[in-house]
Amino acid sequence: MKTLLDLISIEMREAFRSAGYDEELAKVTLSNRPDLCEYQCNGAMAGAKKYKKAPFMIAEEVVAGLKDSACFESAEVVKPGFINLKLAPEYVARYLNDMAKEEKLGVEEEENPRTVIIDYGGPNVAKPLHVGHLRSAIIGESVKRIMRYKGNKVIGDIHLGDWGYQMGLIITELKKRRPDLPYFDESFEGEYPKEAPFTISELEEIYPTASAYAKEHEDYREEALHATYLLQNGYRGYRAIWNHIMNVSVTDLKKNYEKLNVEFDLWKGEADAQQYIRDMVERLKSEGYARYDEGALVVDVQEETDNKEVPPCMILKSDGAALYDTTDLATLVEREQDYHPDEVIYVVDKRQELHFIQVFRCAKKTGIVRPETELKFLGFGTMNGKDGKPFKTREGGVMRLENLIREIDEEMYKKIIDNRTVEEEDAKKTAETVGLAAIKYGDLSNQASKDYIFDVDRFTSFEGNTGPYILYTIVRIKSILNKYTENGGSLENICITPAADAYEKSLMLQVLKFNDVINTVYSETAPHKICAYIYELANEFNKFYHETKILSEEDEEKKAGYIALLVLAKRVLETCIDLLGFEAPERM
Repeated sequence: MKTLLDLISIEMREAFRSAGYDEELAKVTLSNRPDLCEYQCNGAMAGAKKYKKAPFMIAEEVVAGLKDSACFESAEVVKPGFINLKLAPEYVARYLNDMAKEEKLGVEEEENPRTVIIDYGGPNVAKPLHVGHLRSAIIGESVKRIMRYKGNKVIGDIHLGDWGYQMGLIITELKKRRPDLPYFDESFEGEYPKEAPFTISELEEIYPTASAYAKEHEDYREEALHATYLLQNGYRGYRAIWNHIMNVSVTDLKKNYEKLNVEFDLWKGEADAQQYIRDMVERLKSEGYARYDEGALVVDVQEETDNKEVPPCMILKSDGAALYDTTDLATLVEREQDYHPDEVIYVVDKRQELHFIQVFRCAKKTGIVRPETELKFLGFGTMNGKDGKPFKTREGGVMRLENLIREIDEEMYKKIIDNRTVEEEDAKKTAETVGLAAIKYGDLSNQASKDYIFDVDRFTSFEGNTGPYILYTIVRIKSILNKYTENGGSLENICITPAADAYEKSLMLQVLKFNDVINTVYSETAPHKICAYIYELANEFNKFYHETKILSEEDEEKKAGYIALLVLAKRVLETCIDLLGFEAPERM
């Protein structure tokens, strides 16, 4: 189904062409003066120079060709040559009814669906999730849903930090505490225990303890490095410990991500890429892409058009050790082999941009990915506290993600109980639903690349540009529809009728922007534009609600038209919040 903007543009192109002017001048945009018109076309201004004619005259000729158009209620020329457009109410109603018949509300899927891998999450195992992991998870999940909505095959990969020195530290500390465990007995040949020798809480304490101790004791650090070496070279006992670490950590991570309504299709990590490194390195050397620089193996990625230096991509350190560059390149080798993606999107901290410039250029230059494969860096800004500094606990430490979620849920619970609209036994579940919306909307309403202030008081408010306000609007619509059916009305076989007043038409015009908004959000990878859209839509609905006697309307056809419009508005809002990664309760 074409978007309304596309349909208007077709009408305008025909009018320009019929008047003898280039149809490329017929670009239509939303009006920047909604008090005067709904859409506008400034093509006559651009055509004045080309046709050596006053723009007002060009515009009048174009408008003359629109007099029989079913699309417009009015098309007026405003000096010096602007064309102001208002849509015919009948045309708007017909378009909305067509939208309502479509499973995806008229959004067209990709004609040639692509395979897209989204790399988001990126936590380290054996460590608790903290607020620094929030943005990657929330933004990545929304981007994944948006890409899927347009018909693509999308694969979400958490890309765990599950390899390297941190594992050696845990193994060394465990050996120090429990030297009797069979994993440390070189002569042990039996089966290792199925149960891990630690809980998740113990594991989360082991790592920081070991890390701090290694910084003060060189012999301990050397032992941890050697343990890392043994692990990476297949030492049986250490591989068994690593499996325990992974099982315990991933089980806990899944619980935490489930609370965020975030799901990954792949739970792969750096360890999965190890088997591809050796062959990749040998190929880069044998084919002349890699060179040695002070003992390190590097690939030059500087380009002539660069305004500043882009350092070489380091493949191996001088001691032969792999780095993040190596692992990320090897992961692309694996992804290319297993999935042949058309696009790979990395949702990571924007401060890692240089790293990904190096990796992307190296992958393209060396043929690790195909020339047509799109590699995209979606860098996000920092989540800050009210002091403008990275968000911390009251004590000044890094806040665990589960504690932040609990704090938001408790705040929402208090507000819901105070409102006395939900039974106490349902209030906790409702608080969790609304709390998640507060967190996700608070994050996603900001452009991903921008830093933002995480303000608990503002994000949990039922007023203003917040998640709870959006949900409250959806719940209000649900309540109206429920009362309508309780009083004998049916939601079947009703259709939207032409707007009777400005408030109804404003709501209609906002609803029908949905397709254009989704296409823009998709092409720009910009979930924040969904938030901006549904905030405007919620505002238009609430104006309509306060100015219209919906359920007490005596004209049954008009009332049914109102209800049909609300059913569609609810579908649009619910679709949008699903793309953002949260849902609405029945009551709040």
